[in-house]
Amino acid sequence: MIDKIKNTIRVELESSLTELYNQAINVVVEEPKSNNLGDISIPVFSIVKTVKKPLNEVVDEVIKALGKTSVKHLFAEINKIGGFINLTLNRLTFSKDVIRDKQVIGLNKLDFGNGKTIVIDYSSPNIAKPFSVGHLRSTIIGHAIGNILEKLGYKVVRINHLGDFGTQFGKIIYAYLNFGDKAKVDENPIEELVKLYVEFHELVKKHPEIDDKAREIFKDLELGHKEYYKLWEHFREVSLAEYMKVYEMLNVHFDSYNGEAFYNDKMQAVVDELTVKGLLVKDEGAMIVELGEEMPPALIQKSDGSTLYITRDLAALFYRKNTYNFDEVLYVVGNEQKLHFEQLKAVVKKMGYDYYQDIHHINFGLVLQDGKKMSTRKGSIVKLDDVLVEAVNLSLDYINEKNPTLANKEEIAQKIGVSAIIFNDLKNHRINDIEFNLQDMVNFIGQTGPYLQYTSVRITSLLEENEFNCEKIDYQLFTNDHSFDLIKTIAQYEEILVKAKEEYSPSVLAKYLLNLATYFNSFYAKEKIMVEDEIERNTKLCLISIIRNILDEGMNLLGMQVIKKM
Repeated sequence: MIDKIKNTIRVELESSLTELYNQAINVVVEEPKSNNLGDISIPVFSIVKTVKKPLNEVVDEVIKALGKTSVKHLFAEINKIGGFINLTLNRLTFSKDVIRDKQVIGLNKLDFGNGKTIVIDYSSPNIAKPFSVGHLRSTIIGHAIGNILEKLGYKVVRINHLGDFGTQFGKIIYAYLNFGDKAKVDENPIEELVKLYVEFHELVKKHPEIDDKAREIFKDLELGHKEYYKLWEHFREVSLAEYMKVYEMLNVHFDSYNGEAFYNDKMQAVVDELTVKGLLVKDEGAMIVELGEEMPPALIQKSDGSTLYITRDLAALFYRKNTYNFDEVLYVVGNEQKLHFEQLKAVVKKMGYDYYQDIHHINFGLVLQDGKKMSTRKGSIVKLDDVLVEAVNLSLDYINEKNPTLANKEEIAQKIGVSAIIFNDLKNHRINDIEFNLQDMVNFIGQTGPYLQYTSVRITSLLEENEFNCEKIDYQLFTNDHSFDLIKTIAQYEEILVKAKEEYSPSVLAKYLLNLATYFNSFYAKEKIMVEDEIERNTKLCLISIIRNILDEGMNLLGMQVIKKM
């Protein structure tokens, strides 16, 4: 709400001052560095520089113009300090607007997205490998972004572009056929297939020629080799069954599981179009698209005729545009793939499609273990389902210590443990690497998921024990400093969601929820809520009910679980 007020001030001042000075005027409206200076600040130095008038004269003109704005009724004070004009909000008027507006949190979607369609490509684990902690970031960042977009009124199409094709399957099939144990693979498919993959790479060190044999197998697989295809289909089936267990724990869902293999018969059309448009160039037997001096050429087809990631991503992009007619398409993929998506956009632009501008790489950093990247090839993978179970057990230990008689404590422990892992990731800006430390995540004190859940539980216990009526409240009680801090914070909620969308960063919402919880706990420490006076009690309960609603909806949007007792 404050952002709306600031934007209104900016637009109306620019219009008024442009007319006054007969030239274009840009106005900056910001928040002061210190709360003591007010709630909104307007630096006038740039205006002075533009109009070449004395500072005091310009300040007075801006103040006069402020008195004509449509939001003038919200100002309690207008003060000038040097080259700044500081506005203090009328706390009573502002609080009334906020409380009335925020009582409907969670009831309706916002209309910011206006029904536009956004396709999100996220998670995308490689089949025949376990779902690792390394896949966590794409999965929960993509899921949270999707939730936020839906709240804002976008139509969201969630796609799990499974890594179910590529030369690695030539390696796995080679290993399975040459030194695999069918009985072991049937009994524990993914674990055994990972062992075969690791063993293959150990063997390559001594016999590099088998790498070529694996590539030949993959080429035959692309051409429809029956035996290889049957094995590949089985590997995909057992892998997806394992992944669904993890997705169920994370409460993550998708609209499509079409992976790379789905586009195998759609890539030739891409190659043909590139050829017709004169974009393919032969280079040492391979086919490339040259992208100028700024980036390396895009390799579309190898010399043996096999395709690459970018060929399949082009086929997938065109399919998604034709199928969903997206307004934006997001790829939630790690930082290391930056060049790949720059090349993808560049090729699409050269092909003459203006929607290259709607392709966004939502990059993120690595999940580190003891400061090192995890690698399946080296056998140091950490399975996510094992980690989730451990997080749940740690949460259960805490409950048994603090509240051993709690009903349904195993179910609650699962919601706490899984949510702790989700929040620990999302509170960090996505582009940064994060260290995976389970003990820190499952902590009920500090900037953690359990802290947010506990704050919500604390409020819920107060609300369930007491009746209240938000029609009978005294808005004057919101005007003290710690109450008004809460009012201003809850007023930011929708603007925070919009900012999270604009930055494609759930951390914006996660940090906001931490801030809101901190302000509430400060308020709770300073104010007695269950007072004798009915109006005062109603007022405080109404305020904290709005806080609880925002916390709960915000946690849900991040993919966390809301609980009522812990």
